[in-house]
Amino acid sequence: DIHANIGHVEDVQQVLDNDADGIGLLRTEFLYLGNNMDCSEEGQFQAYKKVLEKMQGKRVVIRTLDAGADKQAAYLGMAREENPALGCRGVRLCLERRELFRTQLRALLRASVWGNLEVMYPMIISVAEVQKIQEILKEAREELTKEGIPWKDFPQGVMIETPAAVMISRELAAEVDFFSIGTNDLTQYTLAVDRQNGNLGAYYDPRHPAILQMIRMVVENGHAQGCRVGICGDLGSDPELTKVFVKMGVDELSVPPASILPLREVIRNSRAGAENS
Repeated sequence: DIHANIGHVEDVQQVLDNDADGIGLLRTEFLYLGNNMDCSEEGQFQAYKKVLEKMQGKRVVIRTLDAGADKQAAYLGMAREENPALGCRGVRLCLERRELFRTQLRALLRASVWGNLEVMYPMIISVAEVQKIQEILKEAREELTKEGIPWKDFPQGVMIETPAAVMISRELAAEVDFFSIGTNDLTQYTLAVDRQNGNLGAYYDPRHPAILQMIRMVVENGHAQGCRVGICGDLGSDPELTKVFVKMGVDELSVPPASILPLREVIRNSRAGAENS
């Protein structure tokens, strides 16, 4: 399957126009940024509901708040850090601010009633983090039930973005339904190269053999536990690597909408070639 990465509700039309199989990544940072932000529970619920309804039953993967590093939100009042890429970002921030996180989880549970929703969590490095998320999710479910508000559970996944997550991917796979390999951050953390530093461009190599070996390892470990594995990030849009990923057993690619049709053609041609060989 080939899914689309988008950063705003208004981008859904591009997904439909390019005939994506679904949305592989809806970033939710837009709700916390800009002059028109609305990160209240109701504001988030309405935004997620709008996307799910417009996608008409196609799978929609929404990533919980991934603030920090290169995505600073003034609303959150985050402390200045010397090295934000290694700081309080992604799920770390959410677990530190439980009320903020529970609000988002409540909105997602409510929205799930309106479509085919899946939720994934960024910057996971341990099983303990996944278990803490489940505790907060349980609280959110219980609150909504007591308040008589309809909700529905959703499949859950984690982003594999660090060498730590790669190394424990078999254990993580036992806890969740799917993986999304975030190749941009995985490259940054594996090669010790700041991807925001233009002077280090020669060292930032997503095709590095270590990265490809890690992807293979995650696919094998995920599948061993019945966990679906996809690729998200710039590497997913690389047509020269598409055949490699298919051979590895990668289940899906999540790419910008404009990359969907060209990559689908690459996959068709590679399958046709395999059948005729």
